[in-house]
Amino acid sequence: MDDLTRSLHSFLVHIGLHPESITPKMEHYLEHLLYLLPPEEEEAVTHYYGLFGAERKSLQEIAKVFELSEENAMERIDQCIRKLAVTPEWQMIKQIQKI
Repeated sequence: MDDLTRSLHSFLVHIGLHPESITPKMEHYLEHLLYLLPPEEEEAVTHYYGLFGAERKSLQEIAKVFELSEENAMERIDQCIRKLAVTPEWQMIKQIQKI
């Protein structure tokens, strides 16, 4: 995992565990960032990290929905995070959050 991807991953883990730690405005920015993904990938990322009050799902549960192995489901989530990590939207969020 490269530095860009790692910073987004860490941010999403933190937000999933501590949703009260971001402002409504930042939550709105994060929602727009995730809208850049196709709906099924957005849903997988949202549930994997437990964002926006969504129930956290295990990799096994997500893999079952996509009819993939757990390894392939993790690879797909990693690819989603990488796609988002290189966007100007994430760079703006990083700058605002001073990540």
